[in-house]
Amino acid sequence: MKTRHIQHTFNGKDIVALQENGVIINNAREFHDLIFDLPSDRIVLYTENIDASFFDLRTGLASEILQEAVSHSRQLGIVGDYSRYASKSLNAFMAEGLEPNKIVFADSLDEALRKLSA
Repeated sequence: MKTRHIQHTFNGKDIVALQENGVIINNAREFHDLIFDLPSDRIVLYTENIDASFFDLRTGLASEILQEAVSHSRQLGIVGDYSRYASKSLNAFMAEGLEPNKIVFADSLDEALRKLSA
């Protein structure tokens, strides 16, 4: 899967941020294909790049995608405004911190870069 991205170096770590408009990840297979086409194991996606079902934990899409990231030793930052997906279970899931600085939810690119480079 070819995507547009920008490579950042933050605290000496290379981090790739997608620069795509609209949804490009609808399932775990598309995420899997994406991560192997990027030049870094630290990746930033935006909420707009992931199908909205990701944020409804009952669908299982979040678990599948995050498992792909962990299984393939990728660090993942997801940036966006989460208020439109407000649910207690999602808020708890995001606050849980799956693995410190391995999967991060951030409000801004700068915050994601900082957390992924720690």
